[in-house]
Amino acid sequence: MASNSHATPPTLVITGAHPQLYSQDLAPTAPEGRTWGAFSLFAMWMSDVHSVGGYTFAASLFFLGLTGWEVLISMIIGITAVYFLMNLIGRPSLKYGIPFPVAARMSFGVMGANLAAVLRGIVGIVWYGVQTYFASKAVQALAITLYPAAADYTHNDIFGLSTLGWLSFLFMWIFQLLIFLRGMESIRKFIDFCGPVVYVVMFALALWILSQTGFSSLSLQLAPPAEGSSLTHMANASMLIVAYFAALLLNFGDFSRFSRDEKAMKVGNFLGLPVNFIVFAVIVVIVTAGTVQVFGEAILDPVAIVERINNPWVVILGSITFIVATMGINIVANFVSPAYDIANLFPEKINFRLGGLITSILSVLVCPWLFVSSPHAITIFVSIFGAVLGPIFGIMIADYYLVKRQQVVLEDLYTMSPEGSLYFDGGWNSRALIALAISSLFSIGLSVFGATGVIPNGGDWGWLLGALAGGAVHYALMRKVPGTVAVAANA
Repeated sequence: MASNSHATPPTLVITGAHPQLYSQDLAPTAPEGRTWGAFSLFAMWMSDVHSVGGYTFAASLFFLGLTGWEVLISMIIGITAVYFLMNLIGRPSLKYGIPFPVAARMSFGVMGANLAAVLRGIVGIVWYGVQTYFASKAVQALAITLYPAAADYTHNDIFGLSTLGWLSFLFMWIFQLLIFLRGMESIRKFIDFCGPVVYVVMFALALWILSQTGFSSLSLQLAPPAEGSSLTHMANASMLIVAYFAALLLNFGDFSRFSRDEKAMKVGNFLGLPVNFIVFAVIVVIVTAGTVQVFGEAILDPVAIVERINNPWVVILGSITFIVATMGINIVANFVSPAYDIANLFPEKINFRLGGLITSILSVLVCPWLFVSSPHAITIFVSIFGAVLGPIFGIMIADYYLVKRQQVVLEDLYTMSPEGSLYFDGGWNSRALIALAISSLFSIGLSVFGATGVIPNGGDWGWLLGALAGGAVHYALMRKVPGTVAVAANA
């Protein structure tokens, strides 16, 4: 039986579901609510990849001491791994129509999943604020281009931002919120638009660079050649690609639950990840390497490149495009997950829209403009919270595929009955928590030792090794526990 409202797609009614675990936003998506075809997922990945942050991250790989061709090969290897991992994490949510916080109940227990959701939600909230701030800088550049006198409002300081900075930030904050609060179907339509439109400007930028430099820039090295084996540094770069997608490697189920079928999910993921990312990588290689010949220095920020062209119409078009691009990634990577995660904590009182509003408010309280001004703070945040996401992924994958063998009683995801297969100890799976603690200490240790130089590039491998450790420890603890493999229910 399906239910519906103006804010959420149709969902299945779970008879006897506990109100502490069930709401329309957390309920399984009904067949008629699965409206995401391959193009919508393709567009979602375009929105995630085609951002100022994504561009800057990809461009920064040049400074590992690799040539353009080596960077490109590293990207291909890394993104292909991400493609297969996304399919693995997306399948349970696709099968049962459930978002990430509910899927986490399979391995952590109906209450223990709150811990995994909170950890993922914190990462999303912080980066939501950071990306909103980045987009507001493009708004400020646009305002000054259209109205040069606005530059007079950039010389004061109010809690870290100028008057124009605050107006630009609040504009982006409100504009995004108006779109997000309209619900998942409106979000789908918006990201169907965001991803493709950015390609127009990026292709134009690449063609302009090529007209100035030709293809010779592809062999450039923007940093001194790396010491040691190039293959080792290429492997490290590939692991950085995987780590870049660490957050969505947890909550991709928030989107795959709306996919029409597994074929649509795989095709959308294939087009959006390997194909799209490789095309984007080629553009990044061309543009970043080309800036050395055109401007005399490597410029990693595409907004700065557009401004250097010194044409007001180019600045206007580029700024608008990058604003749209940043909104796209904020939806996909940083808004949807915290909204669901917060709603999962108190489903009786908080729905997806209210969870999104809380996410937006918390993102301002983080003061992202101060956060990004301190590289040390960002390093600590990424090292600690980012390193924990890998172990959670490993535990969920090992539990679903090896322990439960892809069979879960749907109703047990929403019951507090001690007889439920996912109730464990008062709703908490202590074995999963032990696996998370052990593997998180391991992956955080790798990140810290990597940052301090004790283990060169150790942090690059933190996510992967943490995921493997989490999955291995969880499986070792769970495989001898009787009754952990449930019989499938009809969803």
